[in-house]
Amino acid sequence: MSVDQYKKEVGMMNLDELIEFRESRSNATFPIPDKELLSRFEKMYTGAINDVLREFCLLNQALPGHIIPLREYRTIAGFAFTVKSAPNAIVKGEMEFRTKMLDAMHEDSFVIWDTTNDAKATLWGGVMTATAKGKKVKAACIDGGIRDTHQILEADFPVFYKYRISNGSLGRCLITHYQTTLQIADVTIKPGDVIMGDIDGVLVVPRDIAYDVLLRAEEIIENEKKIFGWVHEGKTIHEITENGGYF
Repeated sequence: MSVDQYKKEVGMMNLDELIEFRESRSNATFPIPDKELLSRFEKMYTGAINDVLREFCLLNQALPGHIIPLREYRTIAGFAFTVKSAPNAIVKGEMEFRTKMLDAMHEDSFVIWDTTNDAKATLWGGVMTATAKGKKVKAACIDGGIRDTHQILEADFPVFYKYRISNGSLGRCLITHYQTTLQIADVTIKPGDVIMGDIDGVLVVPRDIAYDVLLRAEEIIENEKKIFGWVHEGKTIHEITENGGYF
């Protein structure tokens, strides 16, 4: 058997399946309007949603703990708008590609930016914040640097980030892709996934199961209200667990 035949008969089918699994984008629609879905997610918190994802056997949906909120945000939810950049000395074409990327950002986006472990540049600052806010983007999560922090704070725009430094991006990194599948640590993020961010970090909910996850999380929140009520009433741990409570 030739190498080409081997690839065709043994390898290529598996590769096609891998491409489909990794690079396909869900077109799932929800039985409620998108804005209602996001609004209901924003009544949740990342810990509750994370516990539900565990029930779905998804244990790697929280972005790394080095990504922190700029402020102690209540929950923000949006649809993933993914961006990929990498350290690079090339400058030509960067601004044109960045313009196309910004034009593509849409209302209710939650920007997720993979910097390919860049440690020198900032990918988000004051002008990016003003632009995103004007397009009604919900938030931005940068696995890398930000700057113009005072401008971001004044704009009251939610940002999650890895570090702060005054270095700009031009001449230090290059945007290579947008609206493509990302892999940050163990987490896969696809355009259109539901992204949640709060004081405890950023969480990715796959679009195909987002509505089911929401319904289950709402059940958990109602149960927690009962448990908190029992605690405030002075019930014992035994009494609470006997009634179906947990800690």
